[in-house]
Amino acid sequence: MNALDLPKALNTAVAAAKIGRKVLLDYFGQLKKVQEKAHAGLVSEADIESERAIAAELARGLPGVGILGEEDAWVTKNERPEASSWVVDPLDGTTNYVHGFSIFCISIGLQWRGQLMVGVVDVPMLDQTYTATKGGGALINGEKINVSQRTSIKESLLATGFYPDNVAALKEQLRIFSDLVHEARGIRRAGAAAYDLCLVAEGVFDAFWEKNLKPWDTAAGTLLVREAGGVVLTYRGAEYGLGDDSILAGNPRIAPLIIERIQTQQK
Repeated sequence: MNALDLPKALNTAVAAAKIGRKVLLDYFGQLKKVQEKAHAGLVSEADIESERAIAAELARGLPGVGILGEEDAWVTKNERPEASSWVVDPLDGTTNYVHGFSIFCISIGLQWRGQLMVGVVDVPMLDQTYTATKGGGALINGEKINVSQRTSIKESLLATGFYPDNVAALKEQLRIFSDLVHEARGIRRAGAAAYDLCLVAEGVFDAFWEKNLKPWDTAAGTLLVREAGGVVLTYRGAEYGLGDDSILAGNPRIAPLIIERIQTQQK
C-alpha cells in the first residue's frame, strides 16, 4: 500500500461527512422506517442511506481502503477495523435523531497501518465540523481547539453514557456516576459519544467516560482529543485502542483523577 496522502485523506473525509449531513438533514423529522437492532439500539433508513453515501465518497477519494461502518457491522458482525481502514458511524445518536433531539453527528476516522491518522465529526444541526490529522492539531470549523486546563473534579463538567443491556456494567456505571455527581460541577449525557469526545477536545467537557462503545463511536473522537492535548485511556489507565471495552478521555490533569474514582468503584 502506498504512502498516505494526509491532506487528500482529510479532504475526502470532510467531503463524505458533508454528503452524510445532507442525507441526515433530509430525513430529519421525516422517518418512515425505524427498527430495533439486537443489543444495539435503533436503526433507520437515514443511518443506512447515510452510510452508503459516505462509503461511496470514501471509496472514490481513497480507493482500495477498507470501510468498517456501523450498519455494515450489524450485518457482518465484524467489529474490529483492519490495520488500514475507514471507521464510520453514519449517524451517532440515532435515538436522539429518531425522537427529534438535535444532538447527533457523523463520525469518520481513518486508521492507517495501525495508527489513527484522520478524524472528522460533523454535527449537522449545529453546522459544526471537527477535524484532526495526526500531528496536525484539532479544529472546529477551521479554528484550533484545545482541551480544558481545569485541575479538580469539583470544577469540572463531565460527560458519560449508559449501556442498559449489560446489567453488571450498568450497575458499575451507576456506582461511578453516583460517586462523581456529588463532587463534579455537573455531569451531562448527550447521547452521542463521538460528539462527547469532540466537546472534550474543545474544552467544554473536562472528561468523558463510558463502557461498551464500538470503534465507529470512538475512532475520530479519540484522535481529536489527543490532537487537542488530551489523553484517551481505558479504565485500567492504559492507552485506549479501537476495540477496547472502556474509554476515558479528558485533559491530562483530570483524567487520572477520574480513573482513580472509577477503579475505586470497581472494587
